[in-house]
Amino acid sequence: MKVVAINGSPRKGGNVAQCLDVMAAEFAKEGIEFEVLQPGPRVHPCMACYHCLNKGDVHCIQKDDMVNEIIDKCIEADGIILTSPVYHGGIAGGMKCVLDRIFLAACCGSENKFHHKVGAAFCTLRRSGGMATYQQLLGYMDAMEMVIVTSDYWGAVHGADPGEVQQDIEGLEVVAKLARNIAWTVKVIDAAKGKIDPPETHPRTFTNFIR
Repeated sequence: MKVVAINGSPRKGGNVAQCLDVMAAEFAKEGIEFEVLQPGPRVHPCMACYHCLNKGDVHCIQKDDMVNEIIDKCIEADGIILTSPVYHGGIAGGMKCVLDRIFLAACCGSENKFHHKVGAAFCTLRRSGGMATYQQLLGYMDAMEMVIVTSDYWGAVHGADPGEVQQDIEGLEVVAKLARNIAWTVKVIDAAKGKIDPPETHPRTFTNFIR
C-alpha cells in the first residue's frame, strides 16, 4: 500500500516539507510506502483546452513539467495528500495550477481515476487563511468521490520562516494523527476488497448554467 503527497510549496525543506517528514515517520511505523512529489514553481496553468477530455487521455497536453508524472503516481497510489502554504489567503499559485490540471485530466473524463482513493489535506500559514486554504484543498477531493480522512482538528499548521512549524506542537500532532488515520483507512479499504462491494457509481451529468 502506498500514499503520495503533493507538496505545493515552491520552497525545498520549508514548513510543508517538515510537516510531511512528521507524516513519513508515522507511515513508516505502519508499513505504508510514502512518497512526496514536489512540482516546484515552474508549472503551467490549465488552459481549459479540454484536450485530455476530448481525447480520453488522463494526461495533460502540456508535457514539459512534472504534472503528468504526478498524475501517474496518484493513479497508482492508495492515498493522496494535498498540501500547500497559504499565499494571500489561499492555495499557492503553482499548486493551484497543478491541481486544476491533475483533477481535470485524471478525474473528469469517462473514468474517474481517483474514485474511492483515500484523500487528505493540510496547509501551513503565518497567521490567517488556513481554513479557506484547507477547504480549497479538500474541495478538489470532495468532488471526486474520494474517501476524505481528517485528524482531530483542522489541517492548518502555523509557521512562516522554515522551521517555525516545529513550535506549533498541536499542529504537528494534528498531521501525525492525520497520517495514522490515513494509514488505518487505507488498510481498511484494502481489507474490504473482495468482501464488500463498493457502491455503484457513474459519470456525472454536466450541466452548464446557461440558457
